[in-house]
Formats: sequence, C-alpha cells, structure tokens
Amino acid sequence: MIVAGLGFRHGVTADEIVDLVERALHLASLARSDLAALATIEERSGEPGYRLAAEHMSLTPLAADRNGLDRVASFVETHSQRVRDRYGVGSVAEAAALACAGDHPRLILKRIASDRVTCALARGDAS
Repeated sequence: MIVAGLGFRHGVTADEIVDLVERALHLASLARSDLAALATIEERSGEPGYRLAAEHMSLTPLAADRNGLDRVASFVETHSQRVRDRYGVGSVAEAAALACAGDHPRLILKRIASDRVTCALARGDAS
C-alpha cells in the first residue's frame, strides 16, 4: 500500500495539497491510481483542505496518532528541529506516511515541500 503523508499549515487549500501530491507521484514515477490514501497527524486531520483533497482524489484520509508517530520515528529521514520539538518526529509528512502505510513501511520519496504543504510517500505491506 502506498500512502502520501502530508504536513501543512492551518487553512491550506485542497488545491495546494493535490498539486504537491501529484508532484510527488511524478517524482516517484507513480500514477495517481498507485496511491491508496492520504495521511496526516491527528491534530490536522480535520482540516477542510485535507478532507477536500482526499475527496477530490477519491482517497481515504487517514490520521496518524502519537503512538503511530513514535513507532516510526527512527525511520524518518528528514529532521527539522522545530517539527521534532512540536510533534516528536523530524518530519510530519514522512512520519504520517510511514505510520499509515501498513506493516514494514519504507519511504519511497523523502519529504518535498511547497509554500504551505510537505509531502512524502511510503510503501508498506497490506495489514
């Protein structure tokens, strides 16, 4: 299962998210149909832009809880001290993707960023 993990600022639009997810898929040589879900942290999972982006892409919007983030923290490759201080992981996008990708998750695209969104792709075994 391939999941796009997302970090974003409050008030982000669905278009901003969709644009960066599509760029990530292009960089990883994947099609939109390869993507199973979008994922972010619980604190951001209710954001309208996130929900609308998932709906627009016909994907399930997932939320990684603190336990899930802790479980994958050692696999995160990008390290922002500001993000680590706030969320306990170096990259929200990478951690959310890894936490929600299923068993034995691995990054297939490290975090990329636009002005208000970050995105990473992870693949895991279906659980």
